[in-house]
Amino acid sequence: MEFDFKGEGHSKRPTKINKLPYKFYYHFKDSTGKKRKLTIEDWEIGALYWHCLRLCNGNETIAIEKVKEKYLYEFVNKCDPYFFVGTTLQWHRRGRNPFVIIGVFYPRRLTK
Repeated sequence: MEFDFKGEGHSKRPTKINKLPYKFYYHFKDSTGKKRKLTIEDWEIGALYWHCLRLCNGNETIAIEKVKEKYLYEFVNKCDPYFFVGTTLQWHRRGRNPFVIIGVFYPRRLTK
């Protein structure tokens, strides 16, 4: 996969973007109590994974644990996460649940 751009002051060489070797999901109950599982397609989780992988000197197991720690424990326990969801052309109107998480908003939880 390659990415290209044009503009003044930028290199004209294509920049390679590595594909994430893993899929990340949130498992949760919706407002009706039904269990859901949605893929997180947000670029932020990919950037976090690559950053953690560099910090862990290429140890994928530790990098995944750090991503899990951030998205599961920090965001869920300290914040009120909201999901921005969308569909993909591949599954739109064909899948039972065509939605994917395209962004996560995680404001700090207000304490009383």
